[in-house]
Amino acid sequence: MFKKILIANRGEIACRVMRTARDMGIRTVAVCSEADAKAPHVKMADEAVLIGPAPSSESYLKGDKILDVARQTGAEAIHPGYGFLSENAGFAEACAKAGIVFIGPSPDAIRAMGLKDRAKALMEKAGVPVTPGYHGEDQDPEHLKAEANRIGYPVLIKAVAGGGGKGMRKVDAEKDFLSALESCQREALKSFGDDNVLIEKFITSPRHIEVQVFGDSHGNVIHLFERDCSLQRRHQKVIEEAPAPGMTDAVRAAMTKAAVDAAKAVNYSGAGTVEFIVDGSGALKPDGFFFMEMNTRLQVEHPVTEMVTGLDLVKLQLEVAAGGKVPSQDAVTLTGHAIEARLYAEDPQSGFLPSTGPLTHLRLPYNGKGVRVDTGVEEGGEVSLHYDPMIAKVIGYGATREKAIDALADAIEGGVAAWPVRANGGFLRRALLHPGFVSGDVSTHFIEQNLEALVPAGARPEAVAAAALTVLAGKGSDPWSSRSGWRMNAVPRRRAAFELDGERLETGLLSDGDVTTVASPWGDAMLSRARTSDLGDSVKVSWSAGHETHGAEVIRRAEGLVVLFGGEGRLFAWPRPDALADALEAGNLVKAPMPGKVLAVHVKPGQAVSKGDPMVVLEAMKMEHALTAPRDGVVDTVTASAGAQVGEGDALITLAAEEDAAA
Repeated sequence: MFKKILIANRGEIACRVMRTARDMGIRTVAVCSEADAKAPHVKMADEAVLIGPAPSSESYLKGDKILDVARQTGAEAIHPGYGFLSENAGFAEACAKAGIVFIGPSPDAIRAMGLKDRAKALMEKAGVPVTPGYHGEDQDPEHLKAEANRIGYPVLIKAVAGGGGKGMRKVDAEKDFLSALESCQREALKSFGDDNVLIEKFITSPRHIEVQVFGDSHGNVIHLFERDCSLQRRHQKVIEEAPAPGMTDAVRAAMTKAAVDAAKAVNYSGAGTVEFIVDGSGALKPDGFFFMEMNTRLQVEHPVTEMVTGLDLVKLQLEVAAGGKVPSQDAVTLTGHAIEARLYAEDPQSGFLPSTGPLTHLRLPYNGKGVRVDTGVEEGGEVSLHYDPMIAKVIGYGATREKAIDALADAIEGGVAAWPVRANGGFLRRALLHPGFVSGDVSTHFIEQNLEALVPAGARPEAVAAAALTVLAGKGSDPWSSRSGWRMNAVPRRRAAFELDGERLETGLLSDGDVTTVASPWGDAMLSRARTSDLGDSVKVSWSAGHETHGAEVIRRAEGLVVLFGGEGRLFAWPRPDALADALEAGNLVKAPMPGKVLAVHVKPGQAVSKGDPMVVLEAMKMEHALTAPRDGVVDTVTASAGAQVGEGDALITLAAEEDAAA
């Protein structure tokens, strides 16, 4: 076995690999960018080496620098994690030439599965079912259109070198094909340097089910059962589970055999995942799944497989890379059910805008019975705009699917809190408890079809109640010095006011014995035995509902109260009867929707603008966001400047009041 390995990655996966390596007595070397110099994976490693500036193109994607570090530190092998260089055949080849073991498949296997069109042709030859379509070399637009007509609409145009949902277009009718093709090819060329495409029949109720496979250098290939990854948003996985809902013995046998055949076709060694698109319009069928692609690396969602099989997949990767064998297929068993939710730094209430900046406040569930948390960040750290916005993976386990759902939903409800970075915990919890998900009625369209229920307007009544109770707890209890609505010989009625998402919110509180009722536009919260405990810069609010005890943490800030409850954080701002509030209400104010860097300012005071004109360009999470004029008007003030860092809600541009502009 190796004595020392280098992990060519960062964040959660780097920490995950290090935990297993430490348990096996293997020393670890971390590499880091300047932005990650104090990151958890750096602290966790036995050695750490700085390899470049924050952009991944100048650090984590620099294979030559990483190989130099491996040589200098005496690392015998490199674990690439996922993303970055994990599916880079050239890097795997360079490792071999340097005499360093690449903990993954051979360069030939990576190349064989790297391009979707070639992979599909290879799978057809191996007898693996593929989606009806065209993946030939003739890329003439009219020929591609003719093939789409032959297949029958709707079809999916996909970049052969694509991934992450880029270079992909659904076409519903022949008249739209050529324009969709041009758009797809343009995006593919920009993203991957290759504008070749393939065409597939679009499955109208698709499910995404994948099989974990493992091979070794002795010619053995096994499967570790399946995972369902159907809950996706913009082709990015959100919730994954094992086993797949509705799976039967006959379908599992057919699907796992196809996955093993696919891996054997490329002499696969190491961890890999064969992904299938599945017809979910009814019950699963042995002939209702089709090869989509193979990921030649460890997957983000591997913990659910570990929890239902009891295997450590990283340990197995290291053993196979060191020349060991995979276990026999009969030795791999499936027990219970596991579900993973990806906790992202994003704000569902603002259209899932990415959220970056310092993690001043971070709470994650404890690892324990039925709950596992994999993370690579910590309180006091930062979510950088340069990398993936995942904060953690939270996994629930139970003897049944229902118990796994309950374990995960409870863990998010009571254990997830982040601020000022926003997190999608509340969205994840609502998805888990949605009747459609609970019944197993899932598809890749689930989130978009249920978005209104998963991202409701406003706030949960309990969160409103926590904010209101915090305000009242700070006013003292002397009825003679308070104007709270106290009345002798009457039930006390009190009020608290906030601004939520830019709108004024009035709350009414009615206390009757041990029950406090808080009224809000989104429903009444009835809290029994409500209590507040001052923690210094925050307040703990607890209450009972039936036989259960609930709690929220409320952070005091200059601009208002941040309520952390139910896996999400909401700012209940103090009412602002000032010019800024007036400007916002009148549609005269352009604010930063998220923390970021100002790339460009396109306007100046006195300039006339039309509704929709670009005014400011922000960069956050490796994406550019254009902020436009909310109406026709004249620019009054400009507080944004190119190169400046701004926080969420900062005023950037103010338009003159319409009567002033007219004058």
